[in-house]
Amino acid sequence: METIRHALEVFFSFKAYVMLPFIMLALGLVVGMRVKDALLSALRMGVGFASIFVVFSFFVDNIRPAVEAIVSVRGLEYTVLDVGWPPLAAITWASMIAPLSILLVLGLNVLMIALNLTRTVYLDIWNYWHFALLGALVQAVTGNVWLALLATLLIAFLTIKLADWAAVYVERETALEGVTISPVSVVGLLPFTAAMDFLFERIPGFRRWNVNPQDRKDESKPRSLLSEPMVIGLLLGVVLGVLAAYSVKQVLELSIHLAAVMFLLPLAGELIGKGISPISSTLKEKIQRRFPSKQGLYVAVDTGVLMQHRSVIVTGLLLMPISLLLAFFIPGNRVLPLGDLPNLISVMSVSVLLYRGNVVRSVLAGIPVVITYLLIATKLAPLYTSLAAGVGVEVPEGQFITAFTDGGHHLRFYLLGLFSGEGWAFWLLPGVVLLFVAAFAHARRRARERV
Repeated sequence: METIRHALEVFFSFKAYVMLPFIMLALGLVVGMRVKDALLSALRMGVGFASIFVVFSFFVDNIRPAVEAIVSVRGLEYTVLDVGWPPLAAITWASMIAPLSILLVLGLNVLMIALNLTRTVYLDIWNYWHFALLGALVQAVTGNVWLALLATLLIAFLTIKLADWAAVYVERETALEGVTISPVSVVGLLPFTAAMDFLFERIPGFRRWNVNPQDRKDESKPRSLLSEPMVIGLLLGVVLGVLAAYSVKQVLELSIHLAAVMFLLPLAGELIGKGISPISSTLKEKIQRRFPSKQGLYVAVDTGVLMQHRSVIVTGLLLMPISLLLAFFIPGNRVLPLGDLPNLISVMSVSVLLYRGNVVRSVLAGIPVVITYLLIATKLAPLYTSLAAGVGVEVPEGQFITAFTDGGHHLRFYLLGLFSGEGWAFWLLPGVVLLFVAAFAHARRRARERV
């Protein structure tokens, strides 16, 4: 077990965008691509993901001081620090569940494909930690390793199914065939957003409210200023700068920096799309020739491929200041979104596609998502803090740590409650099943529309 753990530590010590090109190159060669084509596709994916990491790092470096200044200027105090996902990953990889989860989830995916229970080839090994985190939490709370492994397998199973259902929205809105989205933090929102779409459709007159920066059906009409992510980034910079009591120079610099981030993200996403498409298409053709019954397979990848979609970026940007405002006023909240704040662009991405790029629906649906993120992240902060301190993560004295989106994720929180024997989780089980049925029905209906 220690040997496996050490091998995994070495593997995951490399950035995803460093190892990803090698894995995709190997996959491309295995499925019969020419060396030149496989190399270019793999390199495009690696460079695209590296670009997103660089841009997001620049984004965080600019927005973090602004948010901290807002808190300082207004004399606010929060006892729970949003430090992002790294401490959660540290908790995961320190657990004995982590090395086992890699093998179990790989085996589960192969079995599901063999039994025609899924069309998703879940190659995104870097996001397996999301599954193992639930196992580590269940083990910590219950002390039962078998329950922890079962929880890990269940969340992996549900995520792979949700990735199946997400594929129809990815293809419809991005024209990427054979591609779906992998992280549970993203596709895990589909049951809720599908139910909200059902509600939106039944509000009189609401169907006419459609703001879609991506929609260019009439190319003769000029694009409005507010449909440009650069402009939204510029305005967000002005708002944050003013709230932070920045000087005029600082406000202008922050605004231009955020506008630049919003310009560069779609370019990086487009590059990833150009890289994954040839490999995905060749993989599908290869498998379908060998196994004619395996039709319509999808390759699950991270959300970087969706950063080319304007509505995804605009929705995430708009939800950032909304999240800060909600954090100030929601009773019981002790978290100020900071480390995970930029992650709103990613976690809401597939939901935006479900709403056909409609920013109005996406933002309205995102508000209850944000509220529950805040409350769940607050509630689980003592557990995260205790486990993180146990694996050597430095925690400021008198403070708790959490992660706004990853630490407050609904599906993981619900399954933790279920496997911990919490009564509320069993009472909510019929409703949760109903939400998954709604997500399945919504995806199947949209798939039929495309036939």
